[in-house]
Amino acid sequence: MSDTPELVIANGTVVNSFGRQEAHVVVREGRIDRLVDAAEPIPAGVRVIDAAGRLVIPGGVDGHCHVAQVTGRFRTLDDYRTTSTAALWGGTTTIIDFGIPRDARETPLAAVLHKKELARESRCDVALHGSVVSWDETVPWQLEQLAAEGVRSVKMYTTNRGSTMADGDTILKVMREMVRLDGLTYIHAEHDPIIADCTQQHADDGRIGIEHLHRTRPELAEEVSVKETLAMAEYTGAPVYFVHQSTPGAVDLVTEARERGQEAYSETCPHYLTLDDSVYGSVMPEWYACCPPMRSPQTVAALRDRLADGAIHTVASDHSCYDLTQKRERTDDIREMPHGLPGVETRMPVTFTALLEASRGARVEDFVEVFSAGPARINALPGKGSIAPGFDADLVIFDPAEERAVDGGALHMGTDFSPFEGRTLTGWPAVVVSAGRVVLDGGGFHDPGPVGNFVARNGFREHQATTASVRVPAAQSTR
Repeated sequence: MSDTPELVIANGTVVNSFGRQEAHVVVREGRIDRLVDAAEPIPAGVRVIDAAGRLVIPGGVDGHCHVAQVTGRFRTLDDYRTTSTAALWGGTTTIIDFGIPRDARETPLAAVLHKKELARESRCDVALHGSVVSWDETVPWQLEQLAAEGVRSVKMYTTNRGSTMADGDTILKVMREMVRLDGLTYIHAEHDPIIADCTQQHADDGRIGIEHLHRTRPELAEEVSVKETLAMAEYTGAPVYFVHQSTPGAVDLVTEARERGQEAYSETCPHYLTLDDSVYGSVMPEWYACCPPMRSPQTVAALRDRLADGAIHTVASDHSCYDLTQKRERTDDIREMPHGLPGVETRMPVTFTALLEASRGARVEDFVEVFSAGPARINALPGKGSIAPGFDADLVIFDPAEERAVDGGALHMGTDFSPFEGRTLTGWPAVVVSAGRVVLDGGGFHDPGPVGNFVARNGFREHQATTASVRVPAAQSTR
């Protein structure tokens, strides 16, 4: 058996979240074997890819995807093969999906085990979040079983009464359990009474079609819910992660909590950084049905600035793969529509473009932090988010200057539209390596088959403690 490494990426500028270096990256058995100073000769490899003049970054980690998701009478049209393929096309090599109970008969544990079974078809690595809707005496045991499976986070919704919403008592009790199990609480934060009342008022006035979505879910509803949830997290001592924050006010509440010593994190999504509420006056407003909705141009610009300033910790797609037939079935009533946007494939260029458009701009290192390193660290994913010896060989040769106009029909997400249709975006992957396999290069996509691994996550605080002081060693020199 040859001792020659399977892959060498030569002469690249290796960019981690904390800095960059000129190096050859040597890959052996799906992991990064070593980094060799670029001044040294190129090591031998079964395959050598010359990355001279280009950037090499860690493969993306998308901490918020919904694959084959059932919500009421709607099911997203993707499966793990489709979504993982689209992820790889977009430079994402690890996705984290949700095991959300499909109805009251499915338990949190059963929902996760079902998704874990489906994930056997994935082309990239997969981790999972659990979800709790209602509390009963079996929940502590179920959460213990999830932790044993390597599922160390649980998502709860503060809205969507009658389907996925968890009440305050449930949220508080689950937070206590997650502290006991060294886990992380995920929260979809929108104040349900405000949203329910506002939506009903609009319905009473006959203003309940998709063109009115942004008016039925005000910014205040999000920020009030974040404030209440932070209070419960402070009371229980629970680390808390807020998904898809769409307002600078919500982000600022998390920043203030962190300044008080709380373990709290802000996620946003590409669409909240680039699209504003004028889309609901467009000829196809159904393309933008999601919750929270798009916000005002001023809010979008301020959110971009929070991203560039480092106040937002991750950018995730919140990928939900409905098609236009499903979206258009009830555009007359937002209460009956499926909400969610396809985005796992376009997360890289939309996020990078948003950083470029922020008032002060940003470095590629900042992009790596929110695209890969931050999601890996916060979600306690071992071996992900850095280019360093011993880490998984998930790598992207990234072109920060390439511009492309989005063609929804040419994407690979299993739907027939993109909310970014026609927009020119900057920063695309040229080569994608997943677990040491070259899956995308100038020759197109090379389907590796169902080789994705399920990634068991570490305990949250344990992982933060072990990674806080870690710095990746410099590239080796033989001189």
